[in-house]
Amino acid sequence: MSKSFEVQGQIHSIGDTTEYGNNGFTKREFVIRVTGEGENPAYPNYLAMELIKDKCALMDQYQVGSDITVHFNLSGRLWSQPGKPERCFNSLQAWRIEGQSQAAPQAEPGPADFGQYDEDIPF
Repeated sequence: MSKSFEVQGQIHSIGDTTEYGNNGFTKREFVIRVTGEGENPAYPNYLAMELIKDKCALMDQYQVGSDITVHFNLSGRLWSQPGKPERCFNSLQAWRIEGQSQAAPQAEPGPADFGQYDEDIPF
């Protein structure tokens, strides 16, 4: 089982969902510009991520420029072809995406304002 990670960023680009083969396997790629503490804005960091199978629809509610938090797993595989050196491919497979609200938090409801009533109890 792979370890899960999380990153915050702004969507830079969103690819179309692509179907591979006749077995219904789908994949959708997107790129985020990483934001957050410790990031130097003069040297932006971009990450290519992917959604697979039923997770492709997670990106439907977002658009380029949206601030999001992405939960993802690292995935890696080896590939070899006779007569060529072995290669390793890595991917960041997203499994949850959350929008970051820009709205200020709402104040907690407090007790009702009873200032218009006398403090004397009527009985």
